[in-house]
Amino acid sequence: MGKADFLSPKAISNRIKAKGLQKLRWYCQMCQKQCRDENGFKCHCMSESHQRQLLLASENPNQFMSYFSEEFKSDFLELLRRRFGTKRVHNNIVYNEYISDREHVHMNATQWETLTDFTKWLGREGFCKVDETPKGWYVQYIDRDPETIRRQEELEKKKKQDLDDEERSARFIEEQVRRGREGKDPEEEPVFTELKRENEEEKVTFNLAPSTSRGPSKASASLTPSGLKVAPSTKRKDHSHSVNSKDKKKKSALDEIMEMEAQKKSLRSDNWIRPDIVVKVITKRLGEKYHKKKAVIREVQDKYTAMVKMIDSDDKLKLDQSHLETVIPAPGKRVVIVNGQYRDAEAILEGINEKNFSATLIIDSGHMKGKRVEGIAYEDFSKQA
Repeated sequence: MGKADFLSPKAISNRIKAKGLQKLRWYCQMCQKQCRDENGFKCHCMSESHQRQLLLASENPNQFMSYFSEEFKSDFLELLRRRFGTKRVHNNIVYNEYISDREHVHMNATQWETLTDFTKWLGREGFCKVDETPKGWYVQYIDRDPETIRRQEELEKKKKQDLDDEERSARFIEEQVRRGREGKDPEEEPVFTELKRENEEEKVTFNLAPSTSRGPSKASASLTPSGLKVAPSTKRKDHSHSVNSKDKKKKSALDEIMEMEAQKKSLRSDNWIRPDIVVKVITKRLGEKYHKKKAVIREVQDKYTAMVKMIDSDDKLKLDQSHLETVIPAPGKRVVIVNGQYRDAEAILEGINEKNFSATLIIDSGHMKGKRVEGIAYEDFSKQA
């Protein structure tokens, strides 16, 4: 029987059947030929081309099996890395996505008989973390890319540095509290006694006089007739004065760290954009033409809106502050400090500390000209236009 005519219903049906993924048992890996049914696969196995391929494979079967095994392993791991990353996933889910490609290497041509054997082999060789559950085997890809490892180490170093800073601040506060307690007069500690009445029918009255001192005072109330006595006014004044002076010393010691933090916060501002600085456009809403491109701020409107001019195309845009970021030039170039204690000061970039994401600047304007400052964050300065 001859072939069906072009664009005939039979020919169209044959092309539709040949496009999709078909049964794997009727696929010849050596010839890379897919058959639609058992009869077609039988005819292929009896063909001369198939017999020649079998003769070639019989000369060195281990070489062909090693090649197919390596292809299967590399394609499987590449799919696992790109599709699922380092997430924990069922191995059968990955395998179903892998065999959806009709050009894939079949497992019956590799050294592994089942998917479970292949999963165990991945765990033994250290390519993946594998674990068995009542629902089956799960795999988790281990990313050994040097760039990924370096990025993770930098994040861990930054987290450790933040924790060290917090611990250092906590120890400083504890030390200030300890010093404040050591300098406190033990006679100022309040003494609590039980309140008793000699006569049950008699009322207890308190006379609370106004006191300017915040600390505890021994002579602040009078009790009748149980025997609490009010000290003379002169002694009361002297005592309140001494308590006030000690309270002031204690306050300055305890609140020193709080005042420093409050001062730092007051020097920072929510808006950092200013004219005549170079910035980078980070929004993707304007398309790839402007994404990651540099521009110069010409005008600032309402503190948070900038009129910028693109350096490459000379286009003028109106952008929000959140769509821009600072530009760090090469060492030796001029920059402008846009936030923090030295805001609006011009400086020269001396060096960059990549571990702390900060830089060292030399002030080049104002009364602090020539001063060298360290630890200026990347987002607190930008290249001068």
